[in-house]
Amino acid sequence: MAEYVYVEEQAVALNAPLIFRNSIPCNKGYVYHANETGIFTLRGATQNCFARYELEFVGNVALPEGGTAGPVAIAFTLNGETIPASLSINTLAAVEEYENISSIATVDVPRGCCFSVAVRHVDADADPTTTPAPVLNVQNATLRIKRTA
Repeated sequence: MAEYVYVEEQAVALNAPLIFRNSIPCNKGYVYHANETGIFTLRGATQNCFARYELEFVGNVALPEGGTAGPVAIAFTLNGETIPASLSINTLAAVEEYENISSIATVDVPRGCCFSVAVRHVDADADPTTTPAPVLNVQNATLRIKRTA
């Protein structure tokens, strides 16, 4: 299992990935991550048809001063596309008040392939009449990546 963290507060723009630092990196070469970035590469290094990874994100989120209280969301992305089942929405009642948010996903990487994954601040809904928060503050971000098959 690999674990990546970013304890300090970071301002994450809409559709941008959260940044992580190495905490417990993958020593087998299954997960590649450049320190201070938000993109992770999962490798399909296996004798089976695919390698399976379980992803888990936990962190605290808040709207910055000047923001408008309302729903915010994070989700895992796979090669830049949102994994719909990983969408986690939290309705923040006030600005500058942190609340916990989490998300999980399972990713199958075909043998010999590589997929990129990230945790991103995304639009909480697809309603064109609403305006998503342009920036989300994230603190104590933790990402665990566990290869299960």
